[in-house]
Amino acid sequence: MPLGRSKKLDGEQLREYALKLLTGRALSVAELKGKLRQRAEDPACIDAIVAQLKDYGALNDSRYAEHFAETRAGSGAFGRQRVLSELLKRKVASKVAENAVNSAFEGASETEMIQRWLERKYRNQDLGALLQEPAKLASVYRRLRLAGFASGPAIRVLKRHAANASDLEGMEDAGPPESTL
Repeated sequence: MPLGRSKKLDGEQLREYALKLLTGRALSVAELKGKLRQRAEDPACIDAIVAQLKDYGALNDSRYAEHFAETRAGSGAFGRQRVLSELLKRKVASKVAENAVNSAFEGASETEMIQRWLERKYRNQDLGALLQEPAKLASVYRRLRLAGFASGPAIRVLKRHAANASDLEGMEDAGPPESTL
């Protein structure tokens, strides 16, 4: 059998394939449908399989989004905006994604999260000395924005470590840099 060509699956085989995919890792409804479309002999049976999996409770976008957001928020590696954009990339409905992110970040102080992020990323360096250099300061700011932290809290935390952090306020309106992920 040549590489790259997957065998098309009939309805029952496609259902088994969907279950196999879901045992590997959680998927959003749209992600699962996309994977099933690639392998379906008859694309008309995909909706029936998805509906059946939803009835069984094996497929639930709100539960998926909640788990995804809680995991990312708990790690401290990502801010609210990054988690929300990743959920939207996974084609979770915007309202479901927003509710999950709001729930996951409820009660979390973004400035504290940013401070912990900086301490973790730059633990072996003198942050005050590093941030005195304008290029390094701008680089750290961009990394914070890419991680999904809002510009206002990021600048406030950077001001604690560098007097010239107020120079970043002009970059505030530019928005987060585009991710290359």
